Amino acid sequence: MNHVYFTALRDGAGLAAEIAAMLGPDDAEPHVYVVEPTGPFEDDPNVTDKKFPGNPTRSFRTTDPLVVVEEVTDWTRLTPEALATWAERLAIMRQTRAEIIN
Repeated sequence: MNHVYFTALRDGAGLAAEIAAMLGPDDAEPHVYVVEPTGPFEDDPNVTDKKFPGNPTRSFRTTDPLVVVEEVTDWTRLTPEALATWAERLAIMRQTRAEIIN
């Protein structure tokens, strides 16, 4: 990937963290952080105008580093059922070779 992705929504970051942990080693734990971009950033085209109108997820990407300010601990965890649904969605995306706009 050519970009670092981040969101302004705490629970959106939690969802991304849950998915990242799901795709990692079996003992991976999700973490959410407050970050500050060190350079310019843009709306993430994977979830904005090219796929959804506007930027409802407040998702962004940058080619510059992000500075971690602090860990967030009070984000909403997904239920086991929601995690299973996301695992199914990810499997379908892999099977259909869903394109990531890079």
